[in-house]
Formats: sequence, structure tokens, C-alpha cells
Amino acid sequence: MPQVVAPVAAYVPAVRSGAHIYTSGQLPFVSGELTAVGKVGAEVSLEEAVLAARWCALNALAAVHDLVGLDEVVRIVKVVGFVASAPGFTDQPLVINGASELLGEVFGPAGAHARSAVGVFELPKNTPVEVELIAEVR
Repeated sequence: MPQVVAPVAAYVPAVRSGAHIYTSGQLPFVSGELTAVGKVGAEVSLEEAVLAARWCALNALAAVHDLVGLDEVVRIVKVVGFVASAPGFTDQPLVINGASELLGEVFGPAGAHARSAVGVFELPKNTPVEVELIAEVR
């Protein structure tokens, strides 16, 4: 008879591989609640989406901190941002600037990073923004 293996939860907020931390996509949760819901350019304004992107980046940093501590971060290498976009909305980079600017405020020049800002139709829980990052650590 074949052996049945129980499934293992695969999601973790961040993992370390060598000198890098890879975060899972982070949503703009504050105290367990999303800061905004809906599509940017429809239910969510550009300003609300920029703030949501900042919260996503802050939550990604919390995942890094929980794993190794922020003092171990050498630099932010890459940020990928997803923006749930209403038809015709094309300012995804402006939204993800919220995350990029927060990382610059926290790390100074070490916060400068490569980046992608991608428009998508839907995101989990109807959130307008999701951000993941890669950080180099000691």
C-alpha cells in the first residue's frame, strides 16, 4: 500500500537562501485590516494606492526583521510590485514608488533597488497592491 504523506503548509513570510532574503508578496495590512480594497483608478485613488504600497513594503521589512533583523540588511536588491488596475490605469510605477521611497527612507543609498511594477486584474482579498522584495544580508 502506498504511503500517504500529509501536506505541509508551504507559505512562509520570508526565506533566506545564502546572503539573500526573499519575501512572499505582502499586502497592505495594518492591525489585521487592509488599508484599501478595490482597483486603482476606480475604487482606490492613486494617493491611497501609494500609501498601501508603503504598508506593503513595511510588512515586507517586518518579515525580514522577523527572520534576521533589519540590522543585518546590506541592501535592498529588488522590489516587485503588483497593482490591481482599473481599465485604462497605467501609472503602476507611481503606485510602487510608495514602496521604493519607504525603502530609501529606511536604508538610504542601500535602499536603491531594481524594480518591476506590474498591472494585474485581480489580487488576493481585493487588495489594490502587493509587494515582494529581495534583500541582501550579512
